[in-house]
Amino acid sequence: MHTMWKGTISFGLVNIPVKMHAATENKDVKLRQLHKECESPIKYEKVCPVCDREIENDEIVKAYEYAKNKFVILDEEELKALQKEQGDKAVEIMDFVKLEEIDPIYFEKSYYLSPNDGGSKAYGLLRTALKDTGKIGIAKMMIRSKEQLAVIRVYENTLVVETIHYPDEVRDVQEVPNVPEKVETAKKEIDTAKMLIDQLTTEFEPEKYTDEYRTALLELIEQKKNNEEITTAKDVKPKAPTGADNLMDALQASLDKAKKEKPKPKQPQKKKKKTTSRKKQTGT
Repeated sequence: MHTMWKGTISFGLVNIPVKMHAATENKDVKLRQLHKECESPIKYEKVCPVCDREIENDEIVKAYEYAKNKFVILDEEELKALQKEQGDKAVEIMDFVKLEEIDPIYFEKSYYLSPNDGGSKAYGLLRTALKDTGKIGIAKMMIRSKEQLAVIRVYENTLVVETIHYPDEVRDVQEVPNVPEKVETAKKEIDTAKMLIDQLTTEFEPEKYTDEYRTALLELIEQKKNNEEITTAKDVKPKAPTGADNLMDALQASLDKAKKEKPKPKQPQKKKKKTTSRKKQTGT
């Protein structure tokens, strides 16, 4: 399992060297976009609308838009320094709380923790303490250039980090439109709804839930492959230097060619000076 992060988790004076691994994976079937006419993949380019040309990665800087078309440019070295300052800190568990006190709306992504060299004993200590008390730890940590609020808990004998949203990242529920304050419902309807819930209540078994759409989509793709309903992208040949993008090159080449082909102008013949004029000037 790939290690995403290495660091130290501490609670009190106990330090636990750990490695972090992604606990989940996205299995969405990714579909490419093709040009319908020639069935070639669509190309997305980074283009500057002012310079009207494609931009290379080393020409791009990061900035924060604090108002419409007003930016503060942030140097890459400044960002790296901030990230390193926070990333070098040990992940300290600040508080211990009960898991049921955190609403699921706060949860974001899960990561497994494994002990790093020499950390097995301290890892086991924290795992047992969390199990016995039924508590989870609240901590902050740097993950992928962002300071994350996280909980540390036990999942099937393994410590897990669950990143959670900060309170200001959860939108105010009062802003949800058209939510009725109170709805008058007949008692019989409520009782019937409760009976239905009771009948459908069971133990949670995650294995019985599958992504039926993804399964059907993969089956459709495989069926089309077997029936040879496939296409092969054509090789893209480099464009000939024509059009407005090469206008200056074309003009310069035409000018150079015209200069070479233009005949050299004849040198004017020098006129012979008359001696009579000289004699008149000297008076002889």
